[in-house]
Amino acid sequence: LSVMHALNAQIVHIEKTLAKVCATHPGLSLLKSVAGIGDTLATVILLETGSIERFKDVGNYVSYCRCVGSMHTSNGKKKGEGNTKNGNRFLAWAYVEAANFAIRYSEAAKKFYQRKKAKRNGIIAIKAVAHKLARACFHMLKTGESFSVERCFT
Repeated sequence: LSVMHALNAQIVHIEKTLAKVCATHPGLSLLKSVAGIGDTLATVILLETGSIERFKDVGNYVSYCRCVGSMHTSNGKKKGEGNTKNGNRFLAWAYVEAANFAIRYSEAAKKFYQRKKAKRNGIIAIKAVAHKLARACFHMLKTGESFSVERCFT
């Protein structure tokens, strides 16, 4: 029990330190405006992404976030699967968690999820919502615009 209390004290200290570090970053408030992203997920996304300028375009970012499939094709034929473990596993987790919260609290995200789930299965539908959120967050961090549900899920 004493170990648990000591670990909880350390976790609280780390969370306060991270909140101080991220409080001045302009991207934090932008990320928190997204449906499904709160304080913790915004901090994880912000710190794990680093400088958004290091990504050439949105495709590179969502690939780094493990939100797209990995496949090699030649002449329209599948020639194997790439390394699916490339990228940042913490960003992948954060966007899947954000997608789960988004379909719970955003009507547009829920409708998009239901459409995808009807055609495929639930896991692929969640990854599709995570992909949309990752693309939206990239553009928000790159341009400084606030989140628009209509632009994201239409």
